[in-house]
Amino acid sequence: MFRCALCKERIKDISTVGIQCENCGSRVFYKERPNVKKELKAR
Repeated sequence: MFRCALCKERIKDISTVGIQCENCGSRVFYKERPNVKKELKAR
């Protein structure tokens, strides 16, 4: 899943080259990351 940088709308398929947001026409997208906390052991 990706999100438009301007209108924050979710974009599901970004596989084509030159894709634009359907709402605002922006070409800048951010990949959504899961909100998961990672724990590491100190050595």
